[in-house]
Amino acid sequence: MAATNLGARRRARFHTLAVREVRRLTADSIEVAFAVPDELADDYDYAPGQYVALRSRLASPDGAELRRSYSICQPPVRGELRVAIKRDVGGVFSSWANEHLAPGMQLDVMSPQGTFTTDLTAAEHKHFAAIAAGSGITPLMALIRTILGATEHARFSLVYTNRTSLDVMFLEELADLKDRYRERLALHHVLSREERTSELLSGRIDARRLDGILEYLVPPADVDEWFLCGPFDLVELCRSKLREAGVDRGSVHFELFTTDRPEYGSSGAVGRPTDREAGVNAATVKFTLDGRTSTVVIPERAAESILNAALRVRTDVPFACAGGVCGTCRAKLVDGSVRMTENYALEPEELDAGYVLTCQSHPTSDAVTVDYDY
Repeated sequence: MAATNLGARRRARFHTLAVREVRRLTADSIEVAFAVPDELADDYDYAPGQYVALRSRLASPDGAELRRSYSICQPPVRGELRVAIKRDVGGVFSSWANEHLAPGMQLDVMSPQGTFTTDLTAAEHKHFAAIAAGSGITPLMALIRTILGATEHARFSLVYTNRTSLDVMFLEELADLKDRYRERLALHHVLSREERTSELLSGRIDARRLDGILEYLVPPADVDEWFLCGPFDLVELCRSKLREAGVDRGSVHFELFTTDRPEYGSSGAVGRPTDREAGVNAATVKFTLDGRTSTVVIPERAAESILNAALRVRTDVPFACAGGVCGTCRAKLVDGSVRMTENYALEPEELDAGYVLTCQSHPTSDAVTVDYDY
């Protein structure tokens, strides 16, 4: 992920926003525009590449709260933000949104988060490259438009993979960008289930095909910064190949859809009740949020995350994916020790500074103190 200023992240907060427009992108995806009122405009300023979480009970058959994260797909615009929602196989929220979301409806929208972005003040003469799959194009639409629109010399190379041409999100917009920035935007569509004129662009991106892409289309030695966005296996393959090519870790930004491990899905972070029996070892967790400190006990046998425990006593504890991917639940470990199951969001600098993902953190000491406000 992108290196980040440790103090730059702001606390995620939800506000209710009205849907201004719903636009069909493909048979299985939509673009949704939210109207941001003047009094909340500062809360929803964002950098290209960031995301928001949407929260709703309407999409849940049993009325349970659902949260899903979606990248913002337009350059920063005051008073509006747009996200793209692609229907996932078995995805309750994405299916509901594609079938029922309409202008005038209201959803809870989290303030923008994420470090999948770049320093625009240093972008002028850089060559940026990205590899994206499916809805992974969403944050890149904002990045490409912003970078090329704000500079005269920056270049961008995009490798975008889908099953067929009918699955390509923002197809017309990408063609328009290619026409506008003919000399500065290189666009390579890879289709896994549709033949193209080039063998390199036909088929699934595996290790062999990626080797060819990096040799003939986007040589790493010619790229200053990389952006990777898509499913876990593709992102990990790309990161591995770029490491083999000698690309510096700090030059590679990545964002995952999920970790492909369902046990860490957001449906589990609901503050489920946990009983403590007499004589059973337990850890006492103190956490500070918005200046108020609360305490909760985690029985050792419960194998419960700090986030889940905190949600039992404070429903406003910040989280989005609950899978170690987005970083929304980040907090400073003030006292005690924890074990993190997964981490795809925190940079080494943040870990060294004592930050943890509370959705993945389990106490390894009798007492733990974390601070969400730090």
